[in-house]
Amino acid sequence: MNFIENIFHRLKQNPDRPVLLEVRDGQFVTVSAADLLALVSAARSFIRQSGLRKGDRCGLLAPNSIRWVALDLALMAEGIIVVPLYSRQAPNELVNMLKDCGASLVCCSDEGLREGIVNSWQHNTTSLKLFDEIFATAPARELEDEPIALNDSEIIAIIYTSGTSGEPKGVMISVGNVTYMLGCVHMRLDQLMKGESEISPDQVFHYLPLCFAGSWILLLSCLSRNSLLALSTDLNKLADELKLAAPQYFLNVPALLERIRAGVESQIAQKPGIIQKIYHNGKAAWLRQTEGKASGFDAFWFSLANALIYNPIKKKIGPNIRALICGSAPLAKETQLFFLMLGIRVLQGYGLTETTALCTLDDPGDFTPGRVGQAIPGLEMKLGEGNEILVRGPNIFAGYWGKPEATARTMPDGWLHTGDQGEVDEKGKWAIIGRIKNLIILNSGHNIAPEPIEEKVLFNLPGAQQCVVIGNGRSFLTALITGDVPQQQVEKALENVNLQLPHYKRIHAFHLNKEPLTIESGLLTANGKLRRDVIAAHFQTQIEELYH
Repeated sequence: MNFIENIFHRLKQNPDRPVLLEVRDGQFVTVSAADLLALVSAARSFIRQSGLRKGDRCGLLAPNSIRWVALDLALMAEGIIVVPLYSRQAPNELVNMLKDCGASLVCCSDEGLREGIVNSWQHNTTSLKLFDEIFATAPARELEDEPIALNDSEIIAIIYTSGTSGEPKGVMISVGNVTYMLGCVHMRLDQLMKGESEISPDQVFHYLPLCFAGSWILLLSCLSRNSLLALSTDLNKLADELKLAAPQYFLNVPALLERIRAGVESQIAQKPGIIQKIYHNGKAAWLRQTEGKASGFDAFWFSLANALIYNPIKKKIGPNIRALICGSAPLAKETQLFFLMLGIRVLQGYGLTETTALCTLDDPGDFTPGRVGQAIPGLEMKLGEGNEILVRGPNIFAGYWGKPEATARTMPDGWLHTGDQGEVDEKGKWAIIGRIKNLIILNSGHNIAPEPIEEKVLFNLPGAQQCVVIGNGRSFLTALITGDVPQQQVEKALENVNLQLPHYKRIHAFHLNKEPLTIESGLLTANGKLRRDVIAAHFQTQIEELYH
């Protein structure tokens, strides 16, 4: 039984079970398994009436919603290749993706998204339909409930990469890729929940766009097991929605966890001196304990800080939290330790869209802060030239859509060349150093990965939005820092960071830009990663001034 068949089987098995929640205006909208199947049936009828056939491509352009999930399931059940698209991405970029994959249909959640495509796509003959029209279709009486038969090698989705340096490429994900990956994810979630899913549903919260590989895998995982998934619909109300959902685990990106840590420490700085002293003494005691260097009063200070400060913070983040799961980029070790200090495990995963979202995933009972866990079962990982991470296994993608040369370059020897620099310890736990293409080579010959330095700067500079380290071919490093932070605060943070670094990794000058980099400006990718070449070109004048 493949993953699609398994999901439909589970939905039919217990039709009255709530499976999805959507947070709207501070209230839950709930759908049962039967409700979801009814939405899927309506969408499948529309798909058949539209003339789509197995293997055709369909763009799915919408923010997260119950109807997004239903349409995704309907398309896969009909053997249509789903092309999930990010609703905040520039329309011209979306059009390039739709042209590249040869989409026969684009399903848009609202008129604004459809207009964006129409205005950016001259001479378009592809049909664009709204969700309201799709889900108003009456289910056909002759429609079979079962998904059509698909073998493991058939393509089920094309997910476009973020494109940090060049044209995005369509990653072809097969049925077998997803089926295998879900088995690995379930194993880890079973360890986290320790059999409780057999008694009551996992309470899961999700705010990241479902069009990204990791988010999609989490969604399919929840539909494949005893879970109740709450979908966030307003990032501006994330704290309120989290409180309402009270989840046991949810997927995160480092940026959110960094903001939570910075927010907590900013609030502590406003408290009376005695509270600040308890917090910082407790934190220092905790760090010494984790390093095996505990001193006489450490147990006292940590117990006091835990009772008065840390435990209340944990309850505010989530009283039922078993773990926060973090991916998409390496998380600063200091931030992972911060949450552990509060009594919240942060489990990391590492992977690419090309690896069906994951290569590694932390064991909930045996993880090391600063590392991203061991390779998932059945996946081989090794270090290649320049400590590049190479992987192969049943979760590796089927290739880039219509780009055999790019596929061959990525897998020249049967191993997927990830482009990430890494290291592995004696227990097989991996750490991610940075992207090889981002490597800065000073004119002194020193090779520097910018990501660890950027993490340190942001950790020491609450309130800053982004840090971009610059210096390729130069004699020293500089940085672009964004956010509404005082000049003196930046100087102090860089002074602290530089003290921890060898001379050639120190930042000698910086440009402060009050406005953050955004996806809409084209300076960030769809999933928020830095477009370094575009940033360098955009700030060329300011960068040149730093070197004069």
